[in-house]
Amino acid sequence: MPNRLLCAVLDEMRECVKTSNFSYLSGLIEETQSLANRMESRLYDMKDHDRLLDDIRDLKTKKNKLKEEVGRIQAGLQA
Repeated sequence: MPNRLLCAVLDEMRECVKTSNFSYLSGLIEETQSLANRMESRLYDMKDHDRLLDDIRDLKTKKNKLKEEVGRIQAGLQA
């Protein structure tokens, strides 16, 4: 079954109202909730991913500074 968009499910809900046939409305509500939960979960995953990329960037900067400091200290000990 192909992925459905939330808008398509909402359009079917509108059709239920238009035709006054509410027999499958509860199923559409459940499907809407499921799609919205997946969308919300993905947004949180993307936010976490961006935060982790920022953390990695900061840690790489700190690592490079520490390497430079170690190099200066080693050069000072050899002199």
